[in-house]
Amino acid sequence: MLFDSSIRKELARAFGATLVVMLTIVLTMVLIRMLGQAAKGSVAPADVSLALGYTVIAQLPMLLNLSLFVAVVSGLSRMYRDSEMVVWLASGQRLAGFIRPVLRMSWPVIAAMVLLVGLVRPWAQEQSAELRDRFERRSDLARVTAGEFQSSRDGRRVFFIDRDSDQAQIGRNVFILSRSAGQESVTTAREGRIVFDDGSRLLQLQQGQRVILDEARGQHSVARFEEARVLIGEAAGTDSGRRPVIGQPTLELLQDPSAAARGELVWRAGQVLTMVNLLLLGIGLASGGPRQASNWNLLFALLTYVVYFNLLNLSQAWVATGRFTAAGTLLGVHGGVMLLALARLWWRDGGAARWAGLRAARAARMAPAP
Repeated sequence: MLFDSSIRKELARAFGATLVVMLTIVLTMVLIRMLGQAAKGSVAPADVSLALGYTVIAQLPMLLNLSLFVAVVSGLSRMYRDSEMVVWLASGQRLAGFIRPVLRMSWPVIAAMVLLVGLVRPWAQEQSAELRDRFERRSDLARVTAGEFQSSRDGRRVFFIDRDSDQAQIGRNVFILSRSAGQESVTTAREGRIVFDDGSRLLQLQQGQRVILDEARGQHSVARFEEARVLIGEAAGTDSGRRPVIGQPTLELLQDPSAAARGELVWRAGQVLTMVNLLLLGIGLASGGPRQASNWNLLFALLTYVVYFNLLNLSQAWVATGRFTAAGTLLGVHGGVMLLALARLWWRDGGAARWAGLRAARAARMAPAP
């Protein structure tokens, strides 16, 4: 049918263009943030690409929802401005008749959203958490990039290592600047090696010296050594703690009776329901004309999306804190938005005129006879 095919092609082009633009913006912002974290020592430079991929996957539900919503609003608004909508409405099509072609165009995106929030995003969150934990468990020596100054996790020490070996536990030309309790010490050594003693990780230095400056008294002392040990942390162990709910598969969350698991399930199911409701809202919010500015309805649509997205996050918090049940929250938030979207479509389809006619007929019946 010409009506269905034209609508689907128009919205598909708008959705593709919007998704590419928004994905480019998010990739750029996340890459800048990841590079900044790598420069501060929060992320391993070699893991920047992996962390970037996991973070983008975590943001994909929001991008898909917003891109599809903007595509529907902008695509239908363009049809209003170019008088195409007038032709379709004059031919007998009602505004509610646009639901079918919009859903036919959007069902692959809805299916991708179900797969994303149910399987892919939890896996990406779990991998991202493991990546951060693995980097945090590394020793301060292993965190340092050869030839670059790097601070420790607590910020009290600065390292510089000229590592000429592929082994992460051996470094040469070691420089350590430490600050603690009003003292500043500078330690240099020709070689440093990681050793373990009674559950502690030690840096064994060879052929070096240590300069200690007492800032309060203004005195300093120099000590040379052939071998010295510096405590750099506890021995790395396996993480036996429970995974956070954000990284648990959906099947595990269904078997978990905790409030946090129910809140995460509400968020995941809410993402799919949000996409469907945004499609209905987009059809009702799209409007325009040849002489009407096209940016106001898009701005109002974006404001609607922000409010709805905040309600989605609040619904997760309500269930996670035990204030409301999962079923009641889903029905109240998303069911209420769906009723508002359908009421908007009914109003735009002539519901206001029919309502006014019913009121006029009722007033005429109640009027006294002459």
